Amino acid sequence: MTGADPDLTGLDLDRVITNPGTEIVICCGSGGVGKTTMSAALAVRAAELGRRTVVLTIDPARRLAQSLGITELDNTPQRVNGIDAGNGGSLDAMMLDMKRTFDDVVLAHASGDKAQQILDNPFYEALSTSFSGTQEYMAMEKLGQLHRQAVAEDRWDLIVVDTPPARSALDFLDAPEHLSRLLDGRFLKLLLAPTRGPLRLMSAGFGIVLSTMNRVLGSQVLTDVQTFAAAFEALFGGFRQRADQTLAQLSGEHTTFLVVSTAERESLREASYFVDRLTEERLPLAGMIVNRLHDTTVALSAQRALAMAEELDQESPEAVALTAHARLAATREREQAVLERFINSHRSRDGRGITMRGVPHQDTDVYDLTALARVGRLLSDGLLASEGVPPGDDVGASSQQ
Repeated sequence: MTGADPDLTGLDLDRVITNPGTEIVICCGSGGVGKTTMSAALAVRAAELGRRTVVLTIDPARRLAQSLGITELDNTPQRVNGIDAGNGGSLDAMMLDMKRTFDDVVLAHASGDKAQQILDNPFYEALSTSFSGTQEYMAMEKLGQLHRQAVAEDRWDLIVVDTPPARSALDFLDAPEHLSRLLDGRFLKLLLAPTRGPLRLMSAGFGIVLSTMNRVLGSQVLTDVQTFAAAFEALFGGFRQRADQTLAQLSGEHTTFLVVSTAERESLREASYFVDRLTEERLPLAGMIVNRLHDTTVALSAQRALAMAEELDQESPEAVALTAHARLAATREREQAVLERFINSHRSRDGRGITMRGVPHQDTDVYDLTALARVGRLLSDGLLASEGVPPGDDVGASSQQ
């Protein structure tokens, strides 16, 4: 390496999660970097430090519920028991149910008959369960609901969001526009055209289009879409308005983003996308959590360790230990090198790099609340494996979710 090792203790996460002005923390990152574990551990840590916290996972994996000691998470926040919370802290947890969230919005903002007409419509069933972008929009809707509930009921003062893996984690930033193109686009306007006075002049030309669509889609499908469009039209404005309000909240001073990664090239490539996107959108980025870092207890380079091992009987305990150390040291040197390149490529105009917090690699996975609390303390202290983590402890930074 050409420069000093990257500072992996610069991000003060305790300060982030205990700041009374921070109301929403959003964790994003690619799959397999331990993002769900980090989100849950941050939420547990926040509760221990006195915040009334709710953690929302958009990732459908069940690992979070198991770690929190809950049989199954659903769309309603559930209290997590067994946390050593201080100063009035608490923790609730929930998992986004896309269909139920959509249903709740329809029921809350449409009259009884109109709401039931929408819920029973086959096109709505498809839209609310499988259309691209619906999950991201509903994530934004649910986040907005939680924040409004937190303010109205004084129930929580911190919301931690665990986003889906891969780049779709930030697609909810585009959700209002995506839904707008679907529900307010030319397609649905054409479907409604025959029922609107001035547009009946287009009926001859539209009849040809309608005939073609009937042959392609089938008359019943087209009827379902037309019926849905007519019933849903009055609700769309409210959908977009709430999404825009939530997006404004995300860019405000009460929200912060954390990017979770490992010190691997592919993970850092994805992390680079998240950092660049957040910067372009001028969204508040607190820093990065770098998970599964390797460290050594002896300041001996991989090259020197191998050289020393070659001078010994290769089957001797000393040679075996030196060879194992060389592998670990080589891994650490590689991690430090790729992190240094990442930091250098994302320096601000004043030369500052991204603030980071390192979490040690462990061979075991998170499986209970005690392990999550331990990860939370690691996030707080920024310890590496050789600095106070007893060998074999189930710290669980190796979670694949």
